[in-house]
Amino acid sequence: MGWFTAPEYWLSRLVFQRALAVVYLVAFLTAALQFRALLGERGMLPIPRFLRRVPFTRAPSLFHLRYSDRLFAVVAWAGCAVSAALVAGADSLVPLWAGMLLWLVPWALYLSIVNVGQTWYGFGWESLLLETGFLAVFLGNDEVAPPVLVLFLLRWILFRVEFGAGLIKLRGDACWRKLTCLHYHHETQPMPGPLSWFFHHLPGPLHKAEVAANHVTQLIVPFLLFTPQPIATAGAALMIVTQLWLVLSGNFSWLNWITIVLALSAVRFPGNAPTTPAAPLWYEVVVLAVAVLVVFLSYHPVVNMVSRRQVMNRSFDPLHLVNTYGAFGSVSRVRYEVVVEGTLDEVRDEDHEDHEDHEDHEDVEWREYEFRGKPGDPRHWPRQFAPYHLRLDWMMWFAALSPAYAGVWFGALVERLLENDRDTLRLLRRSPFPPDQPPRYVRARLFRYHYTTWRQLRATGACWDRTYVRDFLPPTRLAAGAREP
Repeated sequence: MGWFTAPEYWLSRLVFQRALAVVYLVAFLTAALQFRALLGERGMLPIPRFLRRVPFTRAPSLFHLRYSDRLFAVVAWAGCAVSAALVAGADSLVPLWAGMLLWLVPWALYLSIVNVGQTWYGFGWESLLLETGFLAVFLGNDEVAPPVLVLFLLRWILFRVEFGAGLIKLRGDACWRKLTCLHYHHETQPMPGPLSWFFHHLPGPLHKAEVAANHVTQLIVPFLLFTPQPIATAGAALMIVTQLWLVLSGNFSWLNWITIVLALSAVRFPGNAPTTPAAPLWYEVVVLAVAVLVVFLSYHPVVNMVSRRQVMNRSFDPLHLVNTYGAFGSVSRVRYEVVVEGTLDEVRDEDHEDHEDHEDHEDVEWREYEFRGKPGDPRHWPRQFAPYHLRLDWMMWFAALSPAYAGVWFGALVERLLENDRDTLRLLRRSPFPPDQPPRYVRARLFRYHYTTWRQLRATGACWDRTYVRDFLPPTRLAAGAREP
């Protein structure tokens, strides 16, 4: 079939595949370095407990066969190794069928992690990586030219990511329609970056221009992806520029980067494509079957996208093959943060009360835990972590929005801190207690944070100013007979 392949997209495929492999590598590295405290056998949400109540059909995963922390580590580090091999171009050194199997490995391994990841893996970019990674299996290697159907299915993902996000903004918070959401967003986003303070202090009219440009990029430009070249390339380039702007303004894990990777698949790079033989019949049949499957599974995401009750970031099948996306349908006007503290002192019952002046009892010295990414000490300037994903820090932002978001894991976090659990402390920037001297009590308090002004920044060196709101968790200690580290 002469129409089946598009040799002119040979370089586009190459750039896309190498960039996607980098995102895979970051995702597996994040899993390998954080899983013990979050999901391990002694983690806050242990995988073995999850597997006992959720069947394989609802959450397909290799770990249904057997689970141990050692096996999880093997899966995560194996994913890193395969991803690194793909970055180096290993798929181009083997036959077509072997290259497809090589791309299937990270998808299957990461699916196994996501499907047991529970709250920690409930973010839209997990499904986005899996959906994109699944199509990458069928994109081929140097033995064949890129198949047209897979290239268009990648654009279909990008269309749903951008257009769905644009629709949910228009239907959601009124500030998106009034062009005022960025008056708040840079300050209240989940994890600010090193430039977020400066973005927040941009002039109001420029914030409105940002929102207007965002609407154009998400509601109009996606349709250009399905037009002839070079218009499709221009549309993809506009999306890439917008995503790079978001990369500069905050820490959004690999959401922006996987979106950029998808846009690269629609860019037609100049250059002569190498001569390749015609695609084998079995390959054409497989790609056609996958295309039919994706079109069939797109029904529910499309219905959701055009619905007035549109929801964000939902998978409609346990394999995450076709999903719905969207971000920031509503924007918080005020930033709250949960500040976690511990003490070596004895806390009397009267010290548990929430006094109006919220001053600590003079006999109790409370020491603050410092997280890597989320705001804490007002003088600590935010750092750039994305595309690496600090899962605990992100969930602490949700906990500050409502205690309901923290109900299943926050108590376990406090218990691990009371034990000076080594794996949990590795998720933090700094613990105020030495390894051999765990705190006697841990408490959590809710503060309102807002950016300082230029004058305050020059005078104090602090980028944040914070005000106590209320207790989030009263002083808590390990129950009698509780396990020690």
